[in-house]
Amino acid sequence: MRILVCCLLVVACGGNPGPEKAPAPAAPAGARPMRMFDRTLHAIEVNGTRLTYRIMGDTGAPVVFVHGTLRDLREWSGQDNGFAQTHRVLVYSRRYHPPNPQVDDAQAYSLKLHVEDLAALLLHPELVRSLVLADAPIFPLLSHGEVSDSLGGAFYNNALDPARRAFAAGDSVAGIRAYYDGVSGGRGRFDNLPAATRADLLAHAFEMRREMLANRRDYSPPISCAELGRVMTPVLLVRGDRSPPVFQHITDELARCLQNDTTVIIPGAGHPPHAGNPSYYNQVVARFIMTH
Repeated sequence: MRILVCCLLVVACGGNPGPEKAPAPAAPAGARPMRMFDRTLHAIEVNGTRLTYRIMGDTGAPVVFVHGTLRDLREWSGQDNGFAQTHRVLVYSRRYHPPNPQVDDAQAYSLKLHVEDLAALLLHPELVRSLVLADAPIFPLLSHGEVSDSLGGAFYNNALDPARRAFAAGDSVAGIRAYYDGVSGGRGRFDNLPAATRADLLAHAFEMRREMLANRRDYSPPISCAELGRVMTPVLLVRGDRSPPVFQHITDELARCLQNDTTVIIPGAGHPPHAGNPSYYNQVVARFIMTH
């Protein structure tokens, strides 16, 4: 079996996780109608935790979608059925994210923990064939030069640090508000969201608290450009043309370190890019999968 992973990284930052979207529009006249696949959720015990997942499609190489912060498997409702036309698609909710149990399992929230969960779920992680990284939050890359230092400092000062302080004080609402406003680019963004969307974000408070209060070296371990340069797996880098500057800069640094010229900018999309323009995103990712 060949495994191909499309992901945002297991620590990716998210934005507005709305309810599951409706299925993709009907195919144009003359085109083959899109099959609609079963959307039943399943659960499995792996690596000492229970993970909720959905598998769709019955042909082609497997594709795994990994969601980001303040999100869950519903993040990929604009991708899963479309990619299932030609692939076996796996979407799942990471540990602590809804609808998984909100259990204090005494585990340190870390990149390593989420990677081990995914490896256990895949069974054969050594068979990963290629990667798609969209707005990858590899914050250790924000320590190389004046621009990196400035963008990194602003992101910590405007998003991560205020959220961490609020959660440490026991105020989950203020923590999520600070994080959301900091990532989306301005105060008041959270408060101006529809009530249902705010409620959905607050439903992720259990996970968000663990993430924000985690040891930052575990949550975002240091990695050098030289180490990234040793990655031999084909990588597609994706960002939106309206992605926050910090993610645009990280994408540029990743391209430099990976010596990678395969970067796609999604028009009309912010963070995360697959939500802002799913049709364009799906096309470029599908093309990359076909050729890698």
